[in-house]
Amino acid sequence: MKVALIVEWLETWRGGAETSTQQFIHELVDLGVQVAVFTRSHVTARPGVEVHPLRTPGPSRAVHALQFSRRADRAALASGADVIHAITPSLAADVYQPRGGTFAETIARNRVLRRTSVARTIKRLAQHVNVKQRVLLKLERQMLTRPNPPVVLALSDYVVRQLHEHYRLADARIRKVFNGVAPDTTPEAERAEHRAEVRRLYRVEDGEVLALTVAHNFRLKGVGTLLDAVGRLQAQGRAERLKVVVAGKSRIAPWENRAKRRRVGDIVQFVGPTQRIRHFYHAADLLVHPTYYDPCSRVVLEALASDLPVISTRFDGAAEMIADGENGFVLDAPDDAATLAERIGRMLDDGVRGRMRAAARALPPADMRRHAEEVVAVYRSLREGAQAR
Repeated sequence: MKVALIVEWLETWRGGAETSTQQFIHELVDLGVQVAVFTRSHVTARPGVEVHPLRTPGPSRAVHALQFSRRADRAALASGADVIHAITPSLAADVYQPRGGTFAETIARNRVLRRTSVARTIKRLAQHVNVKQRVLLKLERQMLTRPNPPVVLALSDYVVRQLHEHYRLADARIRKVFNGVAPDTTPEAERAEHRAEVRRLYRVEDGEVLALTVAHNFRLKGVGTLLDAVGRLQAQGRAERLKVVVAGKSRIAPWENRAKRRRVGDIVQFVGPTQRIRHFYHAADLLVHPTYYDPCSRVVLEALASDLPVISTRFDGAAEMIADGENGFVLDAPDDAATLAERIGRMLDDGVRGRMRAAARALPPADMRRHAEEVVAVYRSLREGAQAR
């Protein structure tokens, strides 16, 4: 079987969606699928993968996006593929998989980040003049509201709800294929080495509880709420055993200043991006991810796969893996620092945290191989349906 995969960007430094897509492609190839990738990125091909970088001349990001969509559609249709699988909106797609969630929900959740009505109005105006975002939203709407839309692969129940609410897409056109990540198969002895190394590097003493946050967009992923929550714990005299590490690619200086203003600069460390994220999972005692928006967070799935209890929000599709109070907590509001502080405070108890860690360890794995197998089953059903006509 040959699949044409349309994805605008593939560089893993851009974020979790691109990293997931790379891992997904590798699993498809291992399952015997031939993959032709149409992208704006220049990435190295591997056996079983053709990479077709597409030039998109034009004066603006919006023109680049529109040019890419048109050229990728033409190239994919001419490729002789059995299935066209689009991650970027595509009018040629047989299958659409919005790994970053729908553009309609992305726009809506980014407005919520602004805490005042004036700030939200300004953001709405800024989004209106963001021509690239409007182009992609228009393409997605055109694709999903036409008489014969593609089958949409939803990474989570949250994405299913987005498809219903924003596009009134019929259930018959939706397949939920829950997100996956690479399993954590690190031996226990090696995990212990990672734990000792990272905690020594960041001066986390024995007996202290290390809370980890991993994000590239600190504002969207709720780092402000985290700092407010740690400040509350500090003011209550409940943060003596707490240390926090924030890993990820973002401008660190403004956030370090914010931590100092809240008098938690000695508790919270911003360590920048890392290629050794598994080491940090092994060093941590819990993951805190108070995100405003995640269709299905890789970070949460990776942390759970490493046996970490997790605090996230109901605006994260991966939260359906969290049984509230059993292997973590799910917050109703990502800006609720008081509740987040209370939940972190509860997880400072060694007994509570130990029970939650055991519950996380008992979860069935949300691995990328299973994800790819379910997608291939959708491909086969589409081919069989086409051959029967």
